[in-house]
Amino acid sequence: MTKHLDHLKKPEDEGFTFICLLGDLQERVGKKFIVSDIEIAVFKLNSEIFAVSNICPHQQTHLIFDGFIEDEFVVCPAHGWKFNLRTGRKDSGSNGLRTFPIELIDDKVFVKVTQKELKW
Repeated sequence: MTKHLDHLKKPEDEGFTFICLLGDLQERVGKKFIVSDIEIAVFKLNSEIFAVSNICPHQQTHLIFDGFIEDEFVVCPAHGWKFNLRTGRKDSGSNGLRTFPIELIDDKVFVKVTQKELKW
């Protein structure tokens, strides 16, 4: 989900990484980025920006960026699983996608990607 970062702070100091200009994103069309060795899919929907994991949990396909949009869901092109862009949750509530914070400064899009802590 898009948030506007305080212009007095540098996004890099807050853990964000520049990924693209706002104009590089097309409405309802995904784009793939790799940040800190993590694949993310970024979508622009109704002028709001969302970032989710690019890897579908069903069969670990790296195709979420190529999915199509239904309402606020992205549909995996491999097997049709639907994920909410805001929460990452699957439409049936299990095996969701990880979401990532997005910040917008002027026309620059930043994402915050942190390594997920393993829980044993």
